[in-house]
Amino acid sequence: MSITKRLFGTMPNGTEIYAWTIENGNIKADILEYGATLRSLIVPDKNGNPTDVVLGYDTVQEYMNNGDYFGATVGRFANRIREGKFTLNGKEYTLAVNDGPNHLHGGLKGYDKCVWELKDEDGILACYLTSPDGDEGYPGTLEIKVTYAIVDNGLEIHYTAVSDKDTIFNPTNHAYFNLDGEGLVNDQYLKINADYFTPNDKDCLPTGELLSVKGTCADFTEFHTIGERADCDEVYVKDYKGYDINFALNGDKVACEAYSKKSGIVMTVETTEPGVQLYSGNGTSNRNGKNGAKYGRRSAYCLETQHYPDCINHPEWPSCILKAGAKFDSKTIYKFTTLD
Repeated sequence: MSITKRLFGTMPNGTEIYAWTIENGNIKADILEYGATLRSLIVPDKNGNPTDVVLGYDTVQEYMNNGDYFGATVGRFANRIREGKFTLNGKEYTLAVNDGPNHLHGGLKGYDKCVWELKDEDGILACYLTSPDGDEGYPGTLEIKVTYAIVDNGLEIHYTAVSDKDTIFNPTNHAYFNLDGEGLVNDQYLKINADYFTPNDKDCLPTGELLSVKGTCADFTEFHTIGERADCDEVYVKDYKGYDINFALNGDKVACEAYSKKSGIVMTVETTEPGVQLYSGNGTSNRNGKNGAKYGRRSAYCLETQHYPDCINHPEWPSCILKAGAKFDSKTIYKFTTLD
């Protein structure tokens, strides 16, 4: 695997941001120092044509000024925490709130807005960040390492971290996928190996229930197109104008599968995480993307591998608590093939 870098742009404060390119065979990815962001992921379609299957921008300023976390590494806690509050070891912590009354994706300055240190470590791209004690309200200084590598016809993202105090940690990558590289994703097919999901309230926070997907618009235990039921009248879909749902994965090696008949590209998602958030790009406004692309509502979808949203306030769910000195270790891989 080869790794190269080039100057991508400069922040208003003068900080230079480099884009690092990792390449192996027919797969190539660009990762930015800003947000440890996956800017592009190029894979061959059924005819061998290189296709960029993730959304992104051409400039640092667009990443800084636009929301939606395109391709970013998010944390310290991905997804939402109700009212930005949780109790750990008998002490209540109050986090920054940036999504109405709630905490989302690490707060006002999450890891997506930080400049990471990137290094080539024997053909693996390693991204380093120190999150200090009190960062956005979280306890403990957290030393984080995220690696990107092209293996097994896919992109592997490996997260490790150690904290000097008990804390909570739930990182993810917020890539927006479109297996055609353009247009809308309504006709692309998706399967999620989850028999249960966590329904949301009006603030897109889990109610605490685990509901069976059977007989609902959230049933992706067999392949369905993303747009087939994304406008159904069920409250946990209709209220968000599409999917923004956490699925409780069954624990199979393959968590999700997706494909496009148009491009013939097939993506499988393997993860060590207990959940995955399906977001169907409901709130993506019309905007310009990289290389002259036009983005808008349902131009892509996210499969954010994670612990369940607000799980620190639901002790019956898989725990996001990271004990002082213990090593956090999580891995997700997006593999690519083509239809026969």
